[in-house]
Amino acid sequence: MLNKELPFRYPPALYAQKVQGNVTLRIYIDRDGTIVADSTRVAETSGFNALDSAAMKGSRDLKFQPAKTQGVPVPVSILLPVFFRHPDAPPLAGDSVIKRDSTTASSTAQSTGANKVVADTPKVATPKPVAKKPVVRPAKRRTTR
Repeated sequence: MLNKELPFRYPPALYAQKVQGNVTLRIYIDRDGTIVADSTRVAETSGFNALDSAAMKGSRDLKFQPAKTQGVPVPVSILLPVFFRHPDAPPLAGDSVIKRDSTTASSTAQSTGANKVVADTPKVATPKPVAKKPVVRPAKRRTTR
């Protein structure tokens, strides 16, 4: 995938309700790396129409490098899982849980593997923490005898 930023956007109403889900898309990519118009289908639903729709809508903006067989570009059909996760909701069955320091957490889309993508969370205005100035104490002097 050539996208620097993933085009999947978490539906704000479902984000507010902390609804999570997985959508698996079937995508047909031609020999030029372009998604064939109207080829994308939901192969496995999340159970939520809004999440399925958000995955379908985001897939329109995906860019791919052409697949090659023996150096020759070929068309391919792939399954692309899209994960919608809320940072404050409990993990879903089958999710790996990695404890992260809150200073490293990010609300941007992240790739979690070669074929796995996590949807971007809605942009929510949050107050920025005020940085405290570090307390600088003079170093203790060593005395020599």
